[in-house]
Amino acid sequence: MHAFITEAIMLRILVAVDGSELALDAVRYALRLVQEGNLRATLVLGHVQEEASLLELATRDADAIARASVEAGQDLLAGAVALVQAAGVPFETEIALGSPAATLADLAETCGCELIMVGARGLSGLRGSLLGSVSQALVRDATMPVTVVKHAQPEEADEPDETAAQ
Repeated sequence: MHAFITEAIMLRILVAVDGSELALDAVRYALRLVQEGNLRATLVLGHVQEEASLLELATRDADAIARASVEAGQDLLAGAVALVQAAGVPFETEIALGSPAATLADLAETCGCELIMVGARGLSGLRGSLLGSVSQALVRDATMPVTVVKHAQPEEADEPDETAAQ
């Protein structure tokens, strides 16, 4: 006879957060998967700040720039943190500096995540390929599965009910 492992595995999911409604869509989707799927998971809310330019580093205090980056990252994570806390799902936050897609992929590996979730800004075709996209780069370059969460489209407004106006 084989002994079965009775303890469930704790999944770690990196959710990319940039303060946008698109990122909050990814957070909401991750929460829904955890809650409705009865998953044991910890969400790692990851935010990437662009690194300071050489001009900024040459003209300003490097420690002050680092503090400002961390503070900005915390502000941009606040909405996601509030959603996850309200849902009662375990989470961690990570703020990193660098190129968003590459840094998120590295962050996922460093934090032991098995999945990355990222919101999509909805660009496709030529415009999307010319502008580039964090979600496209993650899908192409990450070494783990990436779920791209599309932004919920607002529902079409119904035709006005003529009987209601009478």
